[in-house]
Amino acid sequence: MRLQESGEMYLETIYVLSRKLKNVRAIDVGQQLGFSKPSVSRALGILKEGGYVTGDENGFLSLTESGAAVAEKIYERHEILTAVLMQLGVGEKDAAEDACRIEHVISDNTFNAIKEHISSHG
Repeated sequence: MRLQESGEMYLETIYVLSRKLKNVRAIDVGQQLGFSKPSVSRALGILKEGGYVTGDENGFLSLTESGAAVAEKIYERHEILTAVLMQLGVGEKDAAEDACRIEHVISDNTFNAIKEHISSHG
């Protein structure tokens, strides 16, 4: 199943929240993203069907191995792209917002070239 940008955003949000909170619930995801409860429920249902997210009897969400892999990939892209844009003189807010858009469309080859350039020119 190929994830859409919104699915990647949900996975990244669950990942980020799980680093801050002991337990992540759908309401936490909705508040973080600014989405309605029905929208979050629908998206999480799709992610559960795809094998990216699980939920327990208390409503706590967890990323599966494949969900965590996608989330970590997107999060790494976000962090690195934000840093690169800030190094180029872009303000933090704009850099983070632009990185959020770029992280979903940049190819693996291009992103890996950026990472390689950064590590060799530190």
